[in-house]
Amino acid sequence: MTNLIPASAIGTAYERLDGELKVTGTAPYAYEQPVERPLHLYPVLSTIARGTVERVDTAEAEAVPGVLTVLTPETAPRLADTSDRELAVLQDSTVGYRGQIVAAVLAETPETARQAADLVRVRYAAEPFSAHLRADDPALYAPEELNAGTPTDSSQGDVEAAFETAALTIEQTYSTPAEHNNPLEPHATVAQWDGTLLTLWDSTQGVHAVKGTLAQVLGLEEEQVRVIAPHVGGGFGSKGMPHVHVVMAALAAQCTEGRPVKFPVSRQHMYSLTSHRTPTIQRIRLGAADDGRLTAMSLDIVEHTSRIKEFAEQTPAPFRMMYASPNRRTTTRLAPLDIPVPSWMRAPGECPGMFGPEVAMDELAAAAGLDPIELRRRNEPETDPETGKPWSSRHLMECFDLGAERFGWDRRVTRPRSVQEDGWLVGMGTASAVYPFMRQPSNTARISYEQDGIYSVQIGAADIGTGAWTALTQIAADALRVPIDRVRLGIGDTRFPAASVAGGSSGTASWGGTIIAAAHAFRADHGEHPSPGAATEADAPEDPEAQDFALYSFGAHFAEVRISADTGEIRVPRMLGVFSPGRIINPRTARSQFLGGMTMGLGMALHEQSILDPRFGIFVNHDLAEYHIPTSADVLDMDAVWIEDVDEHAGPLGARGIGEIGIVGSAAAIANAAYNASGIRVRDLPLTPDKFLA
Repeated sequence: MTNLIPASAIGTAYERLDGELKVTGTAPYAYEQPVERPLHLYPVLSTIARGTVERVDTAEAEAVPGVLTVLTPETAPRLADTSDRELAVLQDSTVGYRGQIVAAVLAETPETARQAADLVRVRYAAEPFSAHLRADDPALYAPEELNAGTPTDSSQGDVEAAFETAALTIEQTYSTPAEHNNPLEPHATVAQWDGTLLTLWDSTQGVHAVKGTLAQVLGLEEEQVRVIAPHVGGGFGSKGMPHVHVVMAALAAQCTEGRPVKFPVSRQHMYSLTSHRTPTIQRIRLGAADDGRLTAMSLDIVEHTSRIKEFAEQTPAPFRMMYASPNRRTTTRLAPLDIPVPSWMRAPGECPGMFGPEVAMDELAAAAGLDPIELRRRNEPETDPETGKPWSSRHLMECFDLGAERFGWDRRVTRPRSVQEDGWLVGMGTASAVYPFMRQPSNTARISYEQDGIYSVQIGAADIGTGAWTALTQIAADALRVPIDRVRLGIGDTRFPAASVAGGSSGTASWGGTIIAAAHAFRADHGEHPSPGAATEADAPEDPEAQDFALYSFGAHFAEVRISADTGEIRVPRMLGVFSPGRIINPRTARSQFLGGMTMGLGMALHEQSILDPRFGIFVNHDLAEYHIPTSADVLDMDAVWIEDVDEHAGPLGARGIGEIGIVGSAAAIANAAYNASGIRVRDLPLTPDKFLA
């Protein structure tokens, strides 16, 4: 058992310490960093999905007043490492997907750069390509492993024999579409090279990740790269690893005699340059006894990946551990396509991986004549079904019980399409939520005592809008046993000690645990009354006990849906999420994270769909006019509450992370409510009106 630190600042709903800077517009984001005499970069993107660039005519573009140069595969500086084909920008004439950078204009103003980019003429030799995801694609293959080191396939027991004897069976196919992250702040990089030091102001979820990648790709020592990101306007995973635009800006900065280069990725260009969530096809079979207890579970997943760089989302991960069954099997196969590279999007794996299974559980409940909550209760596992490890904490049914009481679940009508109010079909639905606890070990924190009596706490973390500036200050104040106004936090700079990426709901627990370790070491080194200049560094603490437990956060989603009987229009007037995430550091910022995840789940259910035209290999709805996300008018009565639960096995904070569990399962709850309202079972997201007019 880990010794938990006493709570004082922790648990208090402090306002965001960076809030005033943000609402007054004085918090500098990447593109807004003040640099002298910047040049502006605008890319030229390929108009074919596969082939080669035969010729780039830059004469007309270079004749535009204010244009410094046009970089092409023939004129761009060479990279030291081109093994990552996503990042090997302008290194050869190969085109791997439509929307790839094939040239770049550097000019005195953004307008001039864009005008000149339109004048660059590119001649291609196009080749046949494939951009259509099919479950029967003959090129399907099994990757060596899935994201986060997840095994590709899994099997326990005799699945086929169990299905043959099952009293109840569900066999259906579900699908989730490609989606794009669309953070409020588009990706942007400002790069400056002085001959020995490359400085990057980047909108990133991990400054040290960018530093390490850029040093390797460019052939620099890590000490020659500095990355700065004090404020980041959202990322949802798309800024978790460097994409091609960062390398492009750095390459361009080597051609400008010390002048900085600004490269803001336009909203439209983000759809090809900065990743997306892979679509999934999920074939699910559930077998159960008459009482609804599962006897067999099978999940076969097909996803796409880019032919130039593999990304295999861990979609089957939650299916393997969520419910008790002695016989289970999962497979994952990838279709290599000539498309932009997919990558992380909020709760990769768990988010799409809980849609199909949670809708299938709702179908099984209907077949068994059981309340959906009761079905889940009967299939509660005593230990983790995948590993056999005991749970560090599993309060799933407590979340359902509390949510049912608060939401008025007892008013739900069992028979679908039996409640109609003023032309609207009304129904309720529910689904489980789950997310693994991940505490990253590669973190170091530095604490020093300043002349003004302030404790300076530095760690190369990132605040992507989650409240890290505030939460980490609270953690440091408690660990140092001082008021929060005596803590000066430093994050978002590689001059601070190394820190992991803000992702996987791991930031607060990982960085906070490291700050606690540094505070304890500082007190041991310098006592209660340190002298100015006293300083200590400490690494993240080891926690061997954590390996002995299955560490997950759980939750329950509830949704009320109204569907127009005449038009199929669907609305969600009420949503409730109840979560068990471990200790809450700041209730104000925590609630914001839960509601943000639920709102993205609402978008996943009703709106979000990146439409890939297989004739051209391009996402055709590549802007916020046609890629729809929820607006204020869509988010009505939405609430999030939690069960007080300090997890003694989840490190010194007892916290397991909250950034992603809010989106997991929320779309399934809405789909299940839509069935309860209409009697029409929709298994393919999003839930558009036409699907309810059958």
